[in-house]
Amino acid sequence: MAITAQDVKQLKELTNCGMMDCKRALEETNGDVDAAIKYLREKGLAKVAKKSGRIAAEGLVYAKVDEAKKVGVVVEINVETDFAAKTDRFIEFVELVAQTVIDNDVADVDALKEVVPAGETEKIGDILNERIATIGENIQIRRFARMTGDLFAYIHNGGGSIIGSMIKLTADDASSEAVKAVAKDLLLQITASAPQYVQQADVPAEVIAAEKEVQLNLVKKENSESAKPKPENVLEKIVEGRMRKFAEEICLLDQPYVKDPSLTVAKYIAAAGGNIKVDSFVRFEKGEGIEKKVDDFAAEVEAMAKGE
Repeated sequence: MAITAQDVKQLKELTNCGMMDCKRALEETNGDVDAAIKYLREKGLAKVAKKSGRIAAEGLVYAKVDEAKKVGVVVEINVETDFAAKTDRFIEFVELVAQTVIDNDVADVDALKEVVPAGETEKIGDILNERIATIGENIQIRRFARMTGDLFAYIHNGGGSIIGSMIKLTADDASSEAVKAVAKDLLLQITASAPQYVQQADVPAEVIAAEKEVQLNLVKKENSESAKPKPENVLEKIVEGRMRKFAEEICLLDQPYVKDPSLTVAKYIAAAGGNIKVDSFVRFEKGEGIEKKVDDFAAEVEAMAKGE
């Protein structure tokens, strides 16, 4: 059958693929739109394999709380370029993944990919592959954290950083405006100061031991190079002081409160009243720990010439 420009336009709107790819797909499938979509999906999946090795360090961190269900999620999904991260197709996918995690208590990313979201007919993994094919970049669902309880979330997007933070509190009345105000301040604290634990009791013993060994060796080295070496008992006190400083840096409740450094976070919470307690929190920063690609323009042009 004859393939019209309108047929090609319709397929392009359905798939976001190029005009020539759509025309070729319709020709290969004798104008059958459903078969053409399948053809393009299969072709797209072949391209996905090539893209899977590319570093995806851009993207979004997204946080969402369903207050009715008392379930929340922070998710990080990465893509290769900041431009792609701002497209509607990518943002819609991030929001879909977040809602799917809220609706389904899945253990990990692999399990998530097997879930069919509400209102959809395909699994998250299949939808991911479709977005890779249509956006044309490697996309990775990197991680997510699902929490339950009285939750509060915050997304910071500025200066090139995207940070999503979520906190779980217990209080006399977690729905009160006073508690919401404290939660907001704590989320700003977590976002700005990047604590790793709520309190010192949560820090694993091996983390403390490793840091103490580092500080002890460092103090001994500094002492050996000093014009006036200090006795062993003084060195031990120096290490103790540094370990206190270490705890302040990594434990939320011990950190200086960002809005009033004369207070610790614990004292700020106590002063707020309402028996507020921090149960847990999570903080994701876009791209943290991912080694970004150093662009080599000459190599990129060479790869394009080879059709890679």
